Amino acid sequence: MQLFGGLSFATILLLMALGLAIVFGLMGVINMAHGEIMALGAYATFLVAHFFEVYLPGAMHFYLLCAIPLAFLAAFVFGLVLEWGVIRWFYNRPLDTLLATWGISLIMQQAFRTIFGAQEVTVPLTSWLDGAWEPVPGIQLPLNRIFIIVLTIVVSFAIYLLFFKTRMGLRARAVTQNRAIAEVMGINTRRVDMFTFALGSGLAGIAGAVFTMIGSTNPSTGQLYIVDSFIVVVFGGVASILGTVASSFLIAQIQTTFEYLTTGSYAKVILMLIVVTILYFRPTGLFSPKVRT
Repeated sequence: MQLFGGLSFATILLLMALGLAIVFGLMGVINMAHGEIMALGAYATFLVAHFFEVYLPGAMHFYLLCAIPLAFLAAFVFGLVLEWGVIRWFYNRPLDTLLATWGISLIMQQAFRTIFGAQEVTVPLTSWLDGAWEPVPGIQLPLNRIFIIVLTIVVSFAIYLLFFKTRMGLRARAVTQNRAIAEVMGINTRRVDMFTFALGSGLAGIAGAVFTMIGSTNPSTGQLYIVDSFIVVVFGGVASILGTVASSFLIAQIQTTFEYLTTGSYAKVILMLIVVTILYFRPTGLFSPKVRT
């Protein structure tokens, strides 16, 4: 049961960290608004649920099947606009990017507070995810957590196929390794930048949609996972998507185990000490990709 708790926590963390691994790891952009983009996906899910509740009550059981793609789409489009209007002017200027996206983060929080209010909003759980599966007597696994795990596996596999089995993924990895050579080879790096940033944002939107299944949403929801997501990306190895996957599960298991043995605060301190110690000996992360010289 403890393992399952860590696994379900890792899946939420992974969805957030995957988007951040693409934006920060592959593009080198420090996006401090990534958490708010997750909140955007959560609020989009809330709006879809409210629409079904008011106008299509008979189909309320299936709202989540519409909410997840729409949350991805909303975050994807927002990522396109953000990259085109702000991020593209700050490439290779990490401090400026950090400050600019931090400002965007504050603006988004205030916008959420103005539109939805400061109070928390909740989304009703669909009937087919309400309940638990009992594999053996005495052990119950919540269906919503199982759904989140399965969805995360599907999304992670899709991202792997995209980056390692398609031309678009090949172009993205080429731009990451050597932008100048990629341009000489005829790759439209501007288009790759826009798509890659928007894709990372879209994954944060999916994370937000999934988050509504286990918690309530407020204007500061994005701040809950942004720090842990950066830790996952750096610990796993910047620019390593597979490292991000492994790191998210490792960190989640460490944190949930020590939360069970001690308290939440002590668990966070112990986790940070472990991460800092390992990064001291492996500054590039546990699974950093090899670089040709």
